Amino acid sequence: MRQITWLCWVNDRRLPGLHSVPMDIIHAALLALIQGLTEFLPVSSQAHLVLYSLITGQTYQGIDFDIILHFGSLFAVVTYFRQEILVMARDWLRAVFGGQGTQDSQLAWLIVLATVPAGILGLMFKDIAEVALRNPTVIAWALIAFGLVLGIADWRYRGDRDEYSLGIKEALIIGLAQTLALIPGTSRSGITITAGLFLGMSREAATRFSFLLSIPIITAAGLLSTLTLIQSGQSIDLTPFVIGFLVAVVSTYACIHYFLAFIRRIGMQPFVAYRVILGLLLLLFYYI
Repeated sequence: MRQITWLCWVNDRRLPGLHSVPMDIIHAALLALIQGLTEFLPVSSQAHLVLYSLITGQTYQGIDFDIILHFGSLFAVVTYFRQEILVMARDWLRAVFGGQGTQDSQLAWLIVLATVPAGILGLMFKDIAEVALRNPTVIAWALIAFGLVLGIADWRYRGDRDEYSLGIKEALIIGLAQTLALIPGTSRSGITITAGLFLGMSREAATRFSFLLSIPIITAAGLLSTLTLIQSGQSIDLTPFVIGFLVAVVSTYACIHYFLAFIRRIGMQPFVAYRVILGLLLLLFYYI
C-alpha cells in the first residue's frame, strides 16, 4: 500500500495536471505550511512532503500547486531581504553601466555566477532527478548522509568570514554544491550552507548567502514550471491556490526570521540530529 501511494505521487509529478486526490482547503494549507517551514531550513522540504504523503495517503497535487508554493516562498524571501536586494540591484546596475563597483555589486555578480552551475545541470538532469531518484530510500539516505556532512562542516570548519569576503572561485564552489540538491533529500539550503561553512564562513553569513542564492534558482524553476502549466491548458480552482500562496508566504517569512536567530545562538547540530531521525523515519514508514 505504501508503494502504491508513492507511485501515485510520482505519476502526478511526471504528468502535470493529474489530481488523484481532490484538493481541499485544509490539505492545501497543510502542504503550504510544510513547504514554508522547511524550504529554507537545512532539512529538505521534499522529504517532508514525501513523509506527509506516506503518513496521510494524500498524493502530490501536481505542478500547478507546486508553482504556487514556490512563488509564495520566493515572495517571502524577497520581502525579508528587500533592503539588501535593492542595494545590490542598484549598485549592480551602476557597475554595469560604467559606475564604480561596490561590495554589493560584487556580491550580486557572485550570486549570478553561483547560480549558473545549478541552472545548467538542472535543465540537463531535471527529468532524471524528478523520476529516477525520487523514492523514499534515496531521500532518506540523502537526509542522513548530507546531514552528517553539515554537522562536520559546522563543527570543524566554520569561521567568521562574511558573504562579502567570497571570491569567484568560492562562489563557484557553492554554486556547484547547489547542484547536489538535484538529489531529493539533500536540501538546497542545507548543501549551500554546508559549502559556505567549509569555506570558513560564519553560520549567519553562509545562511544569508544561501537565502539570497535561492532567489534566481526558484524564480527560474517557477517560470519554467509555469510555462509547462500554460502549455498543458489546465484550468484550476483558485481558492486553494490563494490559501496555499498566503500560508507559504507567512510560514516562509517566519521560518527565515527565526532560523537566523536560532542558528546564531545554537548552531546547526540540532538540524543534523533532526535530519538523521527524519531519514530513519522515512525508511521505517516505507519498509514497514
